[in-house]
Amino acid sequence: MKKNVKKVENKGIDSTELIMALDELEKERGIKKDYVIESIETALVTAYKRNFDVTSDNVKITLNRETGETHVYEELNVVNEVEDWDTQISVEDAKKIDPRYNEGDVVEKELMPKNFGRIAAQTAKQVIVQRIREASREVIFSEFNEKKGEIVSGIVQKVDKNIVVLDLGKIEGIMPLKEQIPTEHYYVNQKLRACVANVEKGAKGSTQIIVSRANNDFLRKLFELEIPEIYEGLIEIKSISRDPGKRCKVAVYSQNENIDPVGSCVGQKGIRIQNIINELSGEKIDVIEWNEDPSTYIAEALLPAKVMAVDIKDEERFAQVIVPDDQLSLAIGKAGQNARLAAKLTNWKIDIKSESQFREMIQELQANGEEKEEAESEEVADDVANVDETNVEEANEVENVETSEENKDEE
Repeated sequence: MKKNVKKVENKGIDSTELIMALDELEKERGIKKDYVIESIETALVTAYKRNFDVTSDNVKITLNRETGETHVYEELNVVNEVEDWDTQISVEDAKKIDPRYNEGDVVEKELMPKNFGRIAAQTAKQVIVQRIREASREVIFSEFNEKKGEIVSGIVQKVDKNIVVLDLGKIEGIMPLKEQIPTEHYYVNQKLRACVANVEKGAKGSTQIIVSRANNDFLRKLFELEIPEIYEGLIEIKSISRDPGKRCKVAVYSQNENIDPVGSCVGQKGIRIQNIINELSGEKIDVIEWNEDPSTYIAEALLPAKVMAVDIKDEERFAQVIVPDDQLSLAIGKAGQNARLAAKLTNWKIDIKSESQFREMIQELQANGEEKEEAESEEVADDVANVDETNVEEANEVENVETSEENKDEE
């Protein structure tokens, strides 16, 4: 049934200043004007129902988007026979307001409650402020949620045992212990750059920003900032492995044969890579060229060590790497760091042996193989001897039987 909505207009509360304030709020803080107005209308309905002891849901309050005028309406369904005077109006009474009203229409009857302006303004103000806070938190959440993986700048506000608090302008960022570079020492008022690692909604809708200087995304974004070819997509970062504050490995690749991906990242006289190293407080960076051939890729990943050979087992994703004797410690690295980072970078299990270790292993295998062959030969000889003895016994038995039969024939 089509509803004809007719309004009986009366002069409402003039709030032109409110509209101007909402326009300024949208401009300065990015809070949508319509969202705040809808919140105000909801707040006014709540204030009206509470202060005038109204239990029905047929109260409607509108705020003019241009003038700020506020109007309170009572929505009444037009019926032939009224059963509920709070929500219904007879056809006869409706036609007194406007002859065009018929059964099934809705009359919006404007109310002019006494003292409502003062009560509503006082009550709504508290709710409006809350809505603005919620809207601000939502704006901040959306803004930083879109910045996940991006670098932000801040000033250290507080340094605790396990966390560092950064002032990011609109909100604070938290850098937990696991997201800090272990070799760095932070202090109040220090300027820092960090990567937005996560954005969470906390209690009562508050937004919590987790930032990091230790994750791979921070390093990846530093490469994008310092190396135009990466930012423009001419060079691709294929993989990263880090031991934050100590060493990291970055595998890069370019489809353009005219571009040297490693050289472009290092830069003339190493200036590009040095800027990144300085940002990471001296963390060493190995830039290697990614290769689709696992053997070549793994050999590159173990730089600066020189590799003699790589034996691949695809099913197990296992690589046996042979290096010169004088390169073994370099290939493994201090506390296994180089080998560990290479394995993480390539996603292959890597076992490293020196050339002499490998030769000893081969000789041992060969020796074990010869011993096994000798054992198998002896076992075969024993089997043959047993067979020969069995054959002699069987032959003797046959001979005895034949002699016995000949004696019987002679008798």
